[in-house]
Amino acid sequence: MTTPESGLPAGAPRSGAPESGPDRDGSRRGRQVDALAVLSFVALGFWVTARLWLDPRNGVRDNRSDQSQFEWMMAHGARVLTHFAYPFTSHQMNVPDGVNLMANTSVLSVSLPMTPVTLLFGPRASFLLFLTFGMIATGVAWYFLLSRVLVRSRGPAWLGAAFCAFGPAMVSHANAHPNIVSQFVVPLIIWRTLRLTEPGRWLRNGVLLALVIVWQAFLNLEILLMTAIGLGVVVAALAIGRRETRRHARTFLAGLGVAAAVAFVLLAYPLYVQFFGPGAYEGLSRLIRGYSSDLASFVAYSRESLAGNPRTAAHLAKNPTEENSFFGWALVVLVFALVWWLRRSVVVLGLAALGLLFAILSLGREVIFDGRETGIPSLWAPLEDLPILHSVVPTRWALAITPIIGLLLAYGAEHARALAARHPVARPQIRFATITVLTMALLPILPTPLPATRFDPIPQFVTSGAWRTYTSGGRSVVTLPLPDTNYAEPLRWSAATRLDMPLARGYFLGPDTRPSSKERGVALFSAPFRPTSSFFDTIRRTGAVPPITPQSRVNAVDDLRFWRAGVVILGPHRHADALRRGTTELTGIRPFFDGGVWVWDVRSLTD
Repeated sequence: MTTPESGLPAGAPRSGAPESGPDRDGSRRGRQVDALAVLSFVALGFWVTARLWLDPRNGVRDNRSDQSQFEWMMAHGARVLTHFAYPFTSHQMNVPDGVNLMANTSVLSVSLPMTPVTLLFGPRASFLLFLTFGMIATGVAWYFLLSRVLVRSRGPAWLGAAFCAFGPAMVSHANAHPNIVSQFVVPLIIWRTLRLTEPGRWLRNGVLLALVIVWQAFLNLEILLMTAIGLGVVVAALAIGRRETRRHARTFLAGLGVAAAVAFVLLAYPLYVQFFGPGAYEGLSRLIRGYSSDLASFVAYSRESLAGNPRTAAHLAKNPTEENSFFGWALVVLVFALVWWLRRSVVVLGLAALGLLFAILSLGREVIFDGRETGIPSLWAPLEDLPILHSVVPTRWALAITPIIGLLLAYGAEHARALAARHPVARPQIRFATITVLTMALLPILPTPLPATRFDPIPQFVTSGAWRTYTSGGRSVVTLPLPDTNYAEPLRWSAATRLDMPLARGYFLGPDTRPSSKERGVALFSAPFRPTSSFFDTIRRTGAVPPITPQSRVNAVDDLRFWRAGVVILGPHRHADALRRGTTELTGIRPFFDGGVWVWDVRSLTD
């Protein structure tokens, strides 16, 4: 059987002849090392999210909107099981049109099994567990893949796994992107793909691979796409460079065919809903597809790294959550040195080529250097409008470099360990050099705890269910400001009611249906603006009430009827006075204060 170890650097153990000793067998000491490795990932996971755990009133400071959205998604998963709700779309947000959840981050593969946590402790707890244990599980999964399959040495395996789970890009996405930091299925996909060469088990192995592919599809399709491309490049490199790999091509392809067929059957309908169902869109807007990696960022340090500087990082990245390419000078130099040192390995060369490809793709349609446009087109320019690829944010390609570097670090550390074993006289010097080089490269990028901020408590009007009086007959709740990418607090409120409270508008990706749009059909963050939502958005941004005309009042009634509004509520907001004054003048209804919010009963306008 062809195994992945056949492509390891010189000096690494082969699967057919693993070295003996306490570090490589199933001895008590080996199990103790495994336990310590897992505990270290637990410690790192809680270290990164410490400020969120220490105070239950805290939330992610640099990405409040996405935390609110994921809390809503966790509540949706629970609602699927408790109310037998349709899983792929929902009308509890963006009344009356609803939301295509397959075209958004519905994370059903996590939200469904976490239903007991959501019901018992609330959506914030399930979000925080998802975020924290997603990173921990990613480290554990990579550790066991590396230590049992790819490297077969626990120390180098721990090093590579720790970087795969807690590298700068992963910590950056820990700012409320639990679906991206939860990459624990990726090592399983790699493992099951490599097992496809096992003689006589092509059917069983193909089905198992299909199941983990489906699991990842309901977690994050972007990561699945990058994993598929990465595996394709490495497997092709092995097939070209190793005759023994080609000997098992028929078994491998048979298993791969089974995996493709089973995955297609299981995913055909959900993907149909995603691409052709209600609320489907045709790729991202050119603005979002312009989110690329600055060439200078590859040698810079992210703001959540020990050596990071928020001002420098802000100059090189669109936002704190998308610092995908921040590795630092020392690590970049080390990676190039490792590739040169291990250049006889087909796997290393394949990984190097793949990392270079992902780095180039992440530059977007035009190369940016230190915040300045260079006028040089990148490889991504002719690809960005292709189907599927038009839904990828270019800078995310750099995120796929993180596991590549983690693998290279593991292979390099294992090669140094094997070198020390072959040269016992020079062992102290080799170990000293290895530790020194790794410290210089990795110490500056050690993660720091995520910055947190105090969230306003959910108003009693929401938690007590007082809103239910106004939503009978399919009516919705209109919150001020209306929820969108800049203000998503109402999604947290709805999540706290287990999505019983239906919302007008929301924070989601949906199609641009405006007749005047130059990119009709592409994704918008939230629904297209209506006159009244634009009115309130102006107040949210400026604190000033726009002029109110008779037409404004007619538009308000039309929009409230479109949203099937039963009640308008205003919670804590820095421009609350202006919002209250503007709503009262616009509707002609005087509000009253109840349960921490201002309430306008608009049923008389919408009947």
